[in-house]
Amino acid sequence: MNVTEYQADVYYNSTTGERIHAAFPSGVVDDVNYDGSIKALLFLLNTDCAVSINKTRRFLSDLTGGKLKISGGMINKLCREFSSKTQAEQKKIFADLLSSAVMHTDCTNARVNGESAYVYVCATPDEQNVLYFAREKKGYEGVKGTVTEDFQGILVHDHEITFYKYGNAHQECLAHVQRYLKDSMENEPSLTWHRKMRELIREMVHYRNEHADDAHLDPKIVSDFEGKYQEILEKAKEEYILHEPSPYYRDGYNLYLRMQKYKTQHLLFLHDMRVPTTNNTAERCLRDYKRKQTFAMTFKSFESIEELCQSKGVLLGVRKNNPNLYNAVKEIFNR
Repeated sequence: MNVTEYQADVYYNSTTGERIHAAFPSGVVDDVNYDGSIKALLFLLNTDCAVSINKTRRFLSDLTGGKLKISGGMINKLCREFSSKTQAEQKKIFADLLSSAVMHTDCTNARVNGESAYVYVCATPDEQNVLYFAREKKGYEGVKGTVTEDFQGILVHDHEITFYKYGNAHQECLAHVQRYLKDSMENEPSLTWHRKMRELIREMVHYRNEHADDAHLDPKIVSDFEGKYQEILEKAKEEYILHEPSPYYRDGYNLYLRMQKYKTQHLLFLHDMRVPTTNNTAERCLRDYKRKQTFAMTFKSFESIEELCQSKGVLLGVRKNNPNLYNAVKEIFNR
């Protein structure tokens, strides 16, 4: 540990009561000031690794033989400092997301003083550009101010109806569809359409993955897939006429109606090789936030979630673009 102490004589004007001293170096504003090396360590432990503030404090104390005992308040405000020092990075990521051809988006629950809040995520398929947005409301109010609001490309999402108002095309997450189909198979064993549809989706995705490097897929094969898709939906219609949906379980029937109404949005990936088949990218990004939420249980203020969201988006980019995350974060804190 290296410690630098600055001292200055204080002069007192007995007439005016004014006290004055020589200026301290730039950045030396508190009685004790920590450089980027300490802040980066504490910030990454608490924010990126989801270690509690108390455990982070104890670890640093043990690391320095008890010489350095930092307050919990100082650790807690590191997200705010990191966010304020990365405004330029946040604006650049926002612009890059806005100009991307395809973007993933999703939303998850958050907690503020025991009340509900929401976190939205916008990400490119390669996760090169990711931003999180804390919102007090869901739906159209929640989308306001996010990249999604002004996005004009292709949106990949989990059939959140709100998102259909934005973008110029949409791709449904097929991983979710397959899970819904499996659930329908377990709850409606007398039907066959869901099993056939699940097999068809797996076949289409496999075919697409095999030709991921091609500029486009064979139009004849794509047309055949679309024909089989429609045939299975016709089969579902027949089966639900013969076996009326139970009032206790209508998820399978609702899925059939949704796949019929949003056929184009389920099969867009066959027509545009830029479009992924799932929304797993957005889910992975939100999982990073959920780990912190699970550990914290509830945040004390909405501003703390905003600062965390702003920090996490930049942090993902820093990790991808720098071989040493710690050094890169340290340089940001030293700005």
